[in-house]
Amino acid sequence: MIETSVHEFANQFTAPVLRQGVRQVAVAAVLAALVVGISHVRGLALERELGMALIRGLVQIVAMGSIVGILLTVDFLWSGVILLFMMAGATWISKNRGEGLPGVVQVSFFAIITGSGSVIVTMTLAGAIETTVRNLVPVGSMIIANAMQINSLALDRFRGEITSNRAEIEAGLALGASSEAVISDHVRTGVRASLIPVVDSLKSLGWVWIPGIMAGMILGGENPIYAALYQFVIMAMIFGAGGLTSMISSLLIGRYVFTDAEQLREIDANPTE
Repeated sequence: MIETSVHEFANQFTAPVLRQGVRQVAVAAVLAALVVGISHVRGLALERELGMALIRGLVQIVAMGSIVGILLTVDFLWSGVILLFMMAGATWISKNRGEGLPGVVQVSFFAIITGSGSVIVTMTLAGAIETTVRNLVPVGSMIIANAMQINSLALDRFRGEITSNRAEIEAGLALGASSEAVISDHVRTGVRASLIPVVDSLKSLGWVWIPGIMAGMILGGENPIYAALYQFVIMAMIFGAGGLTSMISSLLIGRYVFTDAEQLREIDANPTE
């Protein structure tokens, strides 16, 4: 099985379509070089930054393509391991936005794995995601990445709410209010703020923009109506996973910011990432 996987992976580098890809990259590089040239003529002093960004982008995307090529050769059972690893990476990135909040790592991991994981499993069982590595890993990664972004926004906004309204929260506690009561409004604010980007994306879907999956399916010869329906399914999955992640994360982190004696812990408003 390993030899077969290695052989399939090696074949990706000898595919005739790669020559076409290299030609397309060359044309795109000419256009990019034109921008760099204009930057030099106009004295913008961006040539080095633009050049390095283009080279870095090409190297990184080809490296990712190679990694995906390896992933597509493994058995389906490895999909769960790959997605779990992605969730761990998403936790590590997302927790930086909540740096300074107690329990941010465990809360982020539980929220992301529960929010995105439940959506991936449900939609796979429903047949919306095919049970192949080629389908499950790319679609699952989109769901996880968006759950990560929404979790980051929720944590960042919640931390801002707590640090900005500390006096009000402590006054409520002093008057005998429960910890859940004094931060309930701040939790709701964090959740609402974190969902604004995905809600705006849903509002503009098909009107302001045609997302990549739909465009790719249409270019690949798929029925445009089915491509539109499937794109909506993807957006709905992203919204569902992000909403669950945001709510779980905000509710749990709301408990960690208080001591057992229901006193508000010290939280750094501007932690160093």
